[in-house]
Amino acid sequence: MNHACIKRSLVLLSLAGLISVTGAPSIFAKPVANDHEVEVSGGFFHGRHSGTGALNLDLSYGYYLNPGWEAGLRQALNINFIDDARDVWTATTVPFLNYHFPLSDNVLPFAGGFLGLVWNDRDATGTLGPNVGAKFFFNDQTYLKTAYRYEWFFDSIKSGSVTSQANHVLNLGIGFVWGGVRK
Repeated sequence: MNHACIKRSLVLLSLAGLISVTGAPSIFAKPVANDHEVEVSGGFFHGRHSGTGALNLDLSYGYYLNPGWEAGLRQALNINFIDDARDVWTATTVPFLNYHFPLSDNVLPFAGGFLGLVWNDRDATGTLGPNVGAKFFFNDQTYLKTAYRYEWFFDSIKSGSVTSQANHVLNLGIGFVWGGVRK
């Protein structure tokens, strides 16, 4: 996937998120301390004029330490479809830590990072990287999300051998927040 395509996708997803909340009534949509969050998201890529494509599905659980900080665990499944070859899958299990910036009543951008494990039926390796995105609340406990993360892969922390292999992951999702005490 080239950089122009990634940039265009990010702009389109951001605009779609903003349009989805335009005209929506102002709501109290910021998470509070002790809130729980469950989220399902996914993305798809198919190279133009190529015989390859990829599907990404994520499921995550988060816990808000306070209205800004969220700690959680994400399980992802990535499948690469390759014409005339064996399809390749990887699963990613990563704890994450995100900080949410209170931009408005129903738009909540975030930035954070993760460190975890990527594995499949043939191999396992470490992964780490940053992630950014925004949550667009359409009621007090339900939101649409657009997010981007960059996954670096490494064999061991001791050797410092971060490989040149990495993934750009862009996805859309829906999430639900519950449990904290709202005033």
